[in-house]
Amino acid sequence: CLENTDPRTRGRGIQLLSQVLLQCYSLLQEKEVLHLVLFYENRLQDHHLVIPSVLQGLRALSMCEVLSPGLAVSVLKAIFQEVHVQSLLQLDRHTVYSIITNFMGTREEELKGLGADFTFGFIQVMDGEKDPRNLLVAFQIVRDLIAKNYTLGPFVEELFEVTSCYFPIDFTPPPNDPHGIQREDLILSLRAVLSSTPQFAEFLLPLLIEKMDSDLQSAKLDSLQTLTACCAIYGQKELQEFLPSLWSSLRREVFQTASEKVEAECLAALHALSACLSRSVLSSDTEDLLDSFLSSILQDCRHHLCEPDMKLVWPSAKLLQAAAGASLRAYHRVTRSVLPLLLEQYTKHPQSSQRRTILEMLLGFLELQQKWGHVEEDESTLLSLRAPVCSVVFSALTDPSVQLQLVGIRALTVLGSLQGFLSPSDLELVVDHLICLSLREEDSQSSKAAMEAAGSLAPIYPKVFSGRMVPRLEEELQSEREEDSSHDHRSLRQRCLQALAAVSTHTSIVRETVPVLLQHLRKVQKGSEAGSAQDLVSVCRSLHRVGLQCQQDAEGCWYYHRTVVPCLLAMAVQAAMQESTHPLLGKALLEEEVLAAMVPVISAATTHLSPELAAQSVSHVVPLFLDGEVSFLPQNSFPCSFQPFEDGESLEAQRRLIALLMAFVCSLPRNVAIPQQERLLQELLALSCSCNCPFTATTAAKCFAGLVNKHPAGQQLDEVLQLAVSRMEPALAEGPRRAQALTLLLWVTKALVLRYHPLSSHLTEKLLGLLGDAELGPAAADGFSLLMAESPDVLHKGCHADVRIMFRQRFFTDNVPKLVQGFHGAGPDVKANYLKGLSHVLNHLPKPVLVTELPTLLSLLLEALSCSDRVVQLSTLSCLQPLLLEAPQIMSLHVDTLVTKFLSLTSSPTMAVRIAALRCAHALTSLPTRVLLPYKARVIRALAKPLDDKKRLVRKEAVAARGEW
Repeated sequence: CLENTDPRTRGRGIQLLSQVLLQCYSLLQEKEVLHLVLFYENRLQDHHLVIPSVLQGLRALSMCEVLSPGLAVSVLKAIFQEVHVQSLLQLDRHTVYSIITNFMGTREEELKGLGADFTFGFIQVMDGEKDPRNLLVAFQIVRDLIAKNYTLGPFVEELFEVTSCYFPIDFTPPPNDPHGIQREDLILSLRAVLSSTPQFAEFLLPLLIEKMDSDLQSAKLDSLQTLTACCAIYGQKELQEFLPSLWSSLRREVFQTASEKVEAECLAALHALSACLSRSVLSSDTEDLLDSFLSSILQDCRHHLCEPDMKLVWPSAKLLQAAAGASLRAYHRVTRSVLPLLLEQYTKHPQSSQRRTILEMLLGFLELQQKWGHVEEDESTLLSLRAPVCSVVFSALTDPSVQLQLVGIRALTVLGSLQGFLSPSDLELVVDHLICLSLREEDSQSSKAAMEAAGSLAPIYPKVFSGRMVPRLEEELQSEREEDSSHDHRSLRQRCLQALAAVSTHTSIVRETVPVLLQHLRKVQKGSEAGSAQDLVSVCRSLHRVGLQCQQDAEGCWYYHRTVVPCLLAMAVQAAMQESTHPLLGKALLEEEVLAAMVPVISAATTHLSPELAAQSVSHVVPLFLDGEVSFLPQNSFPCSFQPFEDGESLEAQRRLIALLMAFVCSLPRNVAIPQQERLLQELLALSCSCNCPFTATTAAKCFAGLVNKHPAGQQLDEVLQLAVSRMEPALAEGPRRAQALTLLLWVTKALVLRYHPLSSHLTEKLLGLLGDAELGPAAADGFSLLMAESPDVLHKGCHADVRIMFRQRFFTDNVPKLVQGFHGAGPDVKANYLKGLSHVLNHLPKPVLVTELPTLLSLLLEALSCSDRVVQLSTLSCLQPLLLEAPQIMSLHVDTLVTKFLSLTSSPTMAVRIAALRCAHALTSLPTRVLLPYKARVIRALAKPLDDKKRLVRKEAVAARGEW
C-alpha cells in the first residue's frame, strides 16, 4: 500500500501503520524511531489525502521516550513548512496541537533552541482557529510558551493578536453538546493567556478600555475581570500611560450602571489597580503614581460625599473604599482626606436619614481599618480623630431614629475591635450605652443589636464587661418595683435575662453571669405569681444560650456543667418532693413547658464534655434517679426520698423529672459508660408502658430510645430489644395503654432506623399494620413524620446519636412501596392514614431523590389533595411546591389537575392550607409558558377571591401569586 500510486490506497497503508504505532510506540527502539520519523517527515510532502494519517503517526512518535536529540525540532520544522494546518479538519488540527504539546512537555530545551522561530511557527499554526475544542488546547500552549520563558522575539504583538482576536468570548454551546465545553471554560482559558505577561500590557489595556465601553454587559464583565487578573502581575510601568482612561471608564460605569454585577466588578478592578500601584517600590526620582491616582479619585468623588441625599453619594463612597482597601498606604491617603469631611458633614446635617447615610459611609472606612488590626500611632488619621469619631457614634446611639441607632451599634462594634483605639473612659461609655440600649430601648431591633454587640466585644474586654455590665444587669433584675407584675417590668426582666446571656461570651464573664441567672431562677420559683412558669422558661432560655456559647471552651464548659446541672436537678427534686407533701408549692417548675425548657439547658451542658469529666458526672446523676442518691446536690436536705421509678400516686411529680434524666444521659458522648445501664433501661421501659401521664410516658420512651440507639451491638442489646418487643406487642393489641405503647414503638423504631439495625424492619412492619387500625391509625400515620424528621432533643447528631447517612433514602426505598400497596388494599375509612404516612415520608426526603421517584408517585400525591384531612393536604402541598420548581417537565403533564386542586384549596377553612395552596399556585408559574397560557384567565379570576381573605398572611400570598400569573 505504501508504494501504491493511488493516494487513497497510500493513505490507507499509512493509516494502518499509524494505528499500529499508536498501540506500540513505547516498545520502539531508538533506531526504529529515527527511521520512522524520517519516513513520516518525507510523507508530509505527499498528497493532501494522506496528511491526516501522517499526522497520527507523528503523534505516536512524539510520545516515544527514545526520540533522538534534534528529531523533535526537525518534525516541527517540517510541519510548519509543509502543512497548511488551518485547511485541515478539526480532528487533524487537534492532532497537530497534541504533537506540539507532547514535545513541549518532553523536549523543552531543544525547542527553546529554535528561538523565536518556534513562536512564529506556532502563530501560523493557530492563526484562524475556530473550534472551541482546539482553542482550549491552543490557549494552553500559549500559556506554556509564556510561563516557561520561550523566546517571543519580535513576535509579541503577533502572539497577542492571534489570541486577543477571540476577546471577549462569544460562544454558546449547541444543545446536547457531547464535548461539554462551556463558555466559561473558554473565557477563563483566554483570560489566563491575556493576563500571563506584562509584555501584552501596551496592546491589551487599550482593548480592555474599548470593551468596557461596549453595550454588551458580558463584554464589560469580561474586560473588568481580565483587568483585575492583569493587575496581579503588572507594575507601575505598564499601567502609567493608561491610568487616566482606566479611571474614567471605571468611574463612568459605577456612576451610571444599573447592574450590580458590573458595579461589583468595577470596584474589584479599582481595588486591584490601587493594590498594584501600592506594591511598586518608589525610588527618589520616580513619581508616586499611587498618590496621583488616589488624588484624581478624591478629586472626582470627594465633593459628592457632601450631598447625602443625592444619587452619587453611595457610588462615590464605594469607589473611595475600594481604592482605600487595597493597602495601608492607600487607606491613610484616602482617610486623611475623607474622614474629617464625613465628621464635618455629620454635624452639618441634622436629619436622621442623612446622618445615617453619612455614618454608614464612615462605618465602611472603619471596617477597612479592621483589615490591618492594630491602629498605628504615627500614621493613623483615625487616632487623631478619636474624640470626634466617638462623639459621632455615641450621638447616633442616643438618636430617636432606630435605623441610625443600628448603624451606630455596628460602628461601635468595629471601633471596639480596633486594638488600642478606645480609651478606658470611652470603654466605660460604650458599656453604659450598650446597657441602656439593651434594656431601655422600646424597639426590639436596637435592643437585640446592642446585645449582639456586647457579645462580640465582651471577649476583647472581659474585665470591663464583667466589672461594669454584669453588676448593672443583676441590679436591674433584682430591683423590685411597685408595679412588679406589670407587663413593662416583665419585659424589662426578659431583656435583662437576654442581655446576661448575650454578654456571656468569655469564661470569666460566664463565672459572673451563671450564678446571677441561677439565683434569679430560685427566686422566681419561690414566688407564686401567675406568670412564673413563663418567667422560668425565660431564665432557662438564657441559660441555654450561655451553655451553647461555652461549648467550644473546655474550662468554661466544665464550669457551666458542674454549676448548672446539679443546681437545676436540686431545684427540680425539691419541687417534686414539695408537690408530694404540699401540693401547691413549687408547682410551676414541674409544668411541662418549664421542664421542656430545662432539657436543652442540661443537654447543652453535657454534649461537649470530655469523656473523663462526663464519666465523673454520670456516676452522680444515674444513681440519683435509680437509688435516690442526693448527696452531690447543693442544699440536699430533702423532706422525703427521691424515687422516680417507684409506683404510687404521690410520686407522679417525681416521675416527670425523667425528662431531665433524658436530657443528661442522651447527650453523653458514645464512649462514656453508663453505670447500671441494663437496670436503667428496664426501669425506663416499664415506666413508658405503665405511666398514665402522657408527658412522662413519652420522655421515658425517648430516653429508652436514645440509650438503645447508642448501645453497642451484641447480646445485651438484643435482649433489651426482645424485652421491649414482648412488652409492646400485647399492649398494642388491646388494653387501656395502646397510645403509650404506640409512642414507645415509634421512638424505638426511630432509634433503630437511624443506625440501620436489622430489627427496625420488623418494627416498621408493625407500624404499617397499625395504619389500618381505626383507633390508632391516624396517630400511626403521624408517626412517620417523627421517624423522618430531625428530633430536637434526642436522637440527633448534636447529642452523639448513631445517625447513618442516607437513612431517609433507605427508609423510603424499603417502605414506600408497602405504603402504596397498603393504600390500594385499604378500606375507604383508613385510606387517608396511608396517604398521610406517605406524604410525611416524601416531605422529609431530599428533593433530588424525590424528583427521580416522582413519575410513579404523582398520581397518589394528587389523590392526597382530595383527602379531607388537613394534615394530609398541608403535607402534600408542601411536598408539591418545590417539585413544581425542580421538575417542571413532569409536573407539566398534570397541569390541568394541579390547577383545579390548588384553586379549590385556596378556599379551605384552614388558613395554613389556603396559604400553602396559594404558594403552589404561585409556583405553577415556573412551568413553561405555553403550558400555562390556557389557564391564565381562569386562575386570575379565581385568585381574586383570596385577595379579600380575612387573614393578612393569606392576602399577601394571593397578591404575590396573582401578580405572577
